[in-house]
Amino acid sequence: MNGQWYDAEAGPLVRPYAMTGGRTKPGPHGVRFDLIALVVVDPEGTDEEAESLLGPEHRALLGLCRSETQSVAELAADADLPVGVVRVLLGDLLEGGHVKVSRPVPPAQLPDERILREVIEGLRAL
Repeated sequence: MNGQWYDAEAGPLVRPYAMTGGRTKPGPHGVRFDLIALVVVDPEGTDEEAESLLGPEHRALLGLCRSETQSVAELAADADLPVGVVRVLLGDLLEGGHVKVSRPVPPAQLPDERILREVIEGLRAL
């Protein structure tokens, strides 16, 4: 038996707690990122010098957000990182002014289905 405990195809192994510095919650303000919250790069908040000081995972998330607005769940899948890690890293990016996050509309504030059906029926009657 050789000394390696993972195969060559696994690539570099970095534990999630190493990426977040042992943190499990995003930022000092306790921001909570829903899976469907939308993340976009803040064009005013990102400069190359500040970005160069970020870790590779932070820069990877910024790169994914640059091409298009993405949800937290999409970022986790595309970056191949656990959602908890992505939430912590996004908290760092939000605190640094690198990204903007738009939170989803709470279900209680969405229009009632009955009202939507009445509107559709009214439009069909026209």
